[in-house]
Amino acid sequence: MEDAAPTHVERDEVRRALATMRTTTGLPVAFGGVVQTGGVKLSELLGTSTNSLAGLMVVRGNGLGGKALALAKPLAVTDYSHAAGISHQYDQPVTAEGLRSIVAVPVVVNRVVRAVLYGALRQALPLGDRVLTAAREAARDLEQGLAVRDAQRSRIEDVKAPRGWEEVRAAHAELRQLAAEVTDDALRQRVHDVCARLAASWAPPDAPVPALSARELDVLAGIALGQTNAEVARRLGVRPETVKAYLRSAMRKLDVHSRLAAVVAARRFGLLP
Repeated sequence: MEDAAPTHVERDEVRRALATMRTTTGLPVAFGGVVQTGGVKLSELLGTSTNSLAGLMVVRGNGLGGKALALAKPLAVTDYSHAAGISHQYDQPVTAEGLRSIVAVPVVVNRVVRAVLYGALRQALPLGDRVLTAAREAARDLEQGLAVRDAQRSRIEDVKAPRGWEEVRAAHAELRQLAAEVTDDALRQRVHDVCARLAASWAPPDAPVPALSARELDVLAGIALGQTNAEVARRLGVRPETVKAYLRSAMRKLDVHSRLAAVVAARRFGLLP
């Protein structure tokens, strides 16, 4: 996975994660990219004022992000150009953008670093625990979204979906998200009934079906498409914390311990197509 050229979908997901990072950390600058052979190419830039970082290939082990990539763990510095413990091959483009305090967070999926997210200040100020935690949360959401998308591509389900079924799944998720905007209770229920027919039309379960709420299914439908918690929240008009609560509840009812397992279990029970 690491050596494959990044797809437009992966780049879009990285960009959404960076937008989330800017919002939740309050850091004015966020940038990053998908890991390719030997390093990470900085393709997504938010809040920058120059093009000095655009397209920069950060080699594994070099600079802050390259070290975070090599170690597969988050790293931060208070004043980049004077920081000890990192190499300084990229001081010129970083200084040209005026960046001082920087955090670099790797996105690790199945023990492989798939992307690196950066957040930065133009002042040499310590990045507190709140900022670092929010940066890690943004990376974790991206990690989970990529894991679900990987599972879709590899067809980890026990039974292979019929040809063209991904379009059915996308339509199902969009219907559920549209239903959330419908104010007429009867019409919303009709849309949910159509969604249930779509979900149950393939691989119906033999075992009793867990009783998931409409909102729990809304969340799982979005996650099944690789959406992050933040994106599901935006589409449903709720807070990310609310999405997490629905997800935890769904996982408990499905007796699983990850969002990926929740999607797979929901499909096996005929709750999702």
